[in-house]
Amino acid sequence: MQSGLYVGISSQIALERRLNTIADNMANMNTVGFRSTEVKFDEVLSKTQNDLNAKVAFVTQGNDYLSTRTGELQRTGNPLDFAIKGDAWFAIDTPAGQVLTRDGRLTMDEAGQLRSSRGYPVLDAGGAPIQLNRDGGPPTVGADGIVMQNNQPVATLGLFTADISKGFVRYENEGVIPTDNPQPVLEGMQNSVVQGYVEQSNVNGISEMTQLIQVNRAFESISALMRDSENSMSSAIKTLGGSNS
Repeated sequence: MQSGLYVGISSQIALERRLNTIADNMANMNTVGFRSTEVKFDEVLSKTQNDLNAKVAFVTQGNDYLSTRTGELQRTGNPLDFAIKGDAWFAIDTPAGQVLTRDGRLTMDEAGQLRSSRGYPVLDAGGAPIQLNRDGGPPTVGADGIVMQNNQPVATLGLFTADISKGFVRYENEGVIPTDNPQPVLEGMQNSVVQGYVEQSNVNGISEMTQLIQVNRAFESISALMRDSENSMSSAIKTLGGSNS
């Protein structure tokens, strides 16, 4: 097979992967705390078996990474809604283990335990579930994450950082499980908590639609080039076969 066809196939695989991430992003435009997935493609050079030892550039399947762009903060006025300013995450305890999330829509159960919107325990900086006083009145939370009830500190919302670029898997859309071990944010104001707000998805619908059109056009263009290449090879074979008969 011609090396050009191999290049075309590698491009199609890469475009399909990008198409999948765009579809996932579009489906989560309204998911609180969702961070869009992007794909980085690398060029791979391979020597073809010919007299010139020509190098042919292939496209890798690509590596997923999360956009670090912060979504819009929406005011809710709910004392159990929280958003993060900075690049930190909340942590929740799930059947899959510790999961990081930017979804700060929390609730308090009958026992006073702080839970995520999906019912998972919310963790403090030490990795323990946060326990509040059910009869202690509405909690107030400062920028440092310290939770107060009746003017007394009762807990601290855990903020965590991790190098997501080392790899991750999604957990229920808004959550991520990073390959890198999450570390608690112990001090500093680069990351802070805002009470009464939630962070919207950082997906830019217009940008995603534009990329969707570009990917579809590129896919069609490469398909056409591959068909032309195959037709040219077939014609050449027929011509050479006819001349030798």
